[in-house]
Amino acid sequence: VQLQASGGGSVQPGGSLRLSCAASGLTFSTTDMGWFRQAPGKEREFVAGVKLSVGSTAYTDSAKGRFTISRDNAKNTVYLQMNSLKSEDTAIYYCAARFGTLRPIELLDDYDYWGQGTQVTVSS
Repeated sequence: VQLQASGGGSVQPGGSLRLSCAASGLTFSTTDMGWFRQAPGKEREFVAGVKLSVGSTAYTDSAKGRFTISRDNAKNTVYLQMNSLKSEDTAIYYCAARFGTLRPIELLDDYDYWGQGTQVTVSS
């Protein structure tokens, strides 16, 4: 299984970025996908997730209304559209995959595979 994250960069506050995570080696339609982030000196935290079997999504409170997670099954790719970015969104963003389960999607320890991370920097 490989997860290839891309799309990070540097933007000013209020700007937008779209992260992509291309997955290979797994059955995309039955896999849950999540985006996590880790800021310097902080623990990795859940940002957004999608249960690919049913299409339901979840977001951390700080991401609600600003971030949107979506998928393209034909491309085995999950996206994270991030709008109205704030300095506190600065972090390395990781995509992750886990086999479908009824457990909450935000549980970091449930994820079996991780991408390499992409840096997002929000600064004026």
